[in-house]
Amino acid sequence: MCVDPETLDLARWQFALTAGGHFLFVALTLGLAGVVACIQTCAVVSGASVHQRMVRFWGQLYVVNYAVGIVTGIVMEFQFGMAWSGLGHYAGGLFGASLAMETVVAFFIESTFLGMWIFGWNRFNKWVHLGLLWVVTLTAYMSAYWILITNGFLNNPVGYRSSSSGSSGSSHGSGIELADTLAVLTNPSALLAFFHILGGALLTAAVFMAGVSAYHLFRRSPEHELFRKSLRTGVFTSVPALFLTAAVGGVQLGSLSGIQPMKAAVFAGKESTIARLQAELAAQFGPGDYVPSTALTRGGAVVMLAVFALLLYVCLPGAVLACFRKAVYRFRAWHVLLMVMVPLPYVAMTAGWVFREAGRQPWVVQGLLKTEDAVSQLSAGEMRTSLAVFGTLFTLLVTVNWWLLLRTAARGPDDPALGRDERDSATDGATGGDADGGPGGGPDDGARRPVWSL
Repeated sequence: MCVDPETLDLARWQFALTAGGHFLFVALTLGLAGVVACIQTCAVVSGASVHQRMVRFWGQLYVVNYAVGIVTGIVMEFQFGMAWSGLGHYAGGLFGASLAMETVVAFFIESTFLGMWIFGWNRFNKWVHLGLLWVVTLTAYMSAYWILITNGFLNNPVGYRSSSSGSSGSSHGSGIELADTLAVLTNPSALLAFFHILGGALLTAAVFMAGVSAYHLFRRSPEHELFRKSLRTGVFTSVPALFLTAAVGGVQLGSLSGIQPMKAAVFAGKESTIARLQAELAAQFGPGDYVPSTALTRGGAVVMLAVFALLLYVCLPGAVLACFRKAVYRFRAWHVLLMVMVPLPYVAMTAGWVFREAGRQPWVVQGLLKTEDAVSQLSAGEMRTSLAVFGTLFTLLVTVNWWLLLRTAARGPDDPALGRDERDSATDGATGGDADGGPGGGPDDGARRPVWSL
């Protein structure tokens, strides 16, 4: 199939921007879901007021990020179907099921239970309410798993067979269909990526929590106890998350030589191996450039590893400092450092994603389907218009999301909307009390009320 090179480049940029933008939301959502679920478990078991207020504050940030992230996911699916119809024709019979499962899990089960958790705060028994959040957390992980089943297949095709009937309408030969379900579900490329993503997401949430808490401690927030516990939670969580991410990432790098030898050679800078593999691939698949972009592939890996090292040098000493109460409250230089560190996990995860995806070029399905054969038959003008529309929309969504997150985080835990009992608010208004507490109460009184109806 002959595709205008400009159309192909624009389609790749569009996918990179939309998928990368959506991934920014996924990282924080996955990580915060587990952290908030653990905090709510502590709140239910201990009954401590500070844990209950932590759930409401961090849960509200989670809901904001989740809500906008859902919109970016829908937009990304639209552009995927529009710009990459060749991939659907060729391999849709195999990974269509996993994408459908992800839709069922994320848009039906996860969203339904999250809605019940949000609006059932003062209506369910505390154990039932906790169970709702754990269902949300587990379905979020399952959603990530199904997405990575698809991505894992693109990087390491297993469990398939050729099917000429499955490629009706395709212009690039026979398609493929599912032959071995277990092989696809246990694809090492998918499983390793899944645990790598979970570790990175937990690290993102931990650093985010530590940074926001440091901001409030730096400003001498009256909610010092809440943010002391939150800062310690974030710092202590970041260390195991770092080691999990690094361990699984190391195994992934070690497996590259077997499933993607060209990417491994480019990463290692082995010019002789690159030349040999280029000659072998040209002889097997025909003339063409089979060497991925060195700048994107090696550059993405270098940035990822450099940021990981920087996080390691901050988080390990931070875990020691967090053991000392005075350091948590008074070490203002450390507070500033934690605030500055908040974007770094996003940088590392995005760089790792670039390394994973750019290093597969020129293949969209490794060794089976080239990227130029997967793009839709669109003109360069149509792709420019599409890129402009989707790029503008994603820029707006990311900007709105971070404005809402920063605004909510800076406001602090005083009377968050999440978990507010409207019956109590109505009673306060009728009796002349203030909006946050009882008659004459300070702004912290209402926030300290128990939030579950027992």
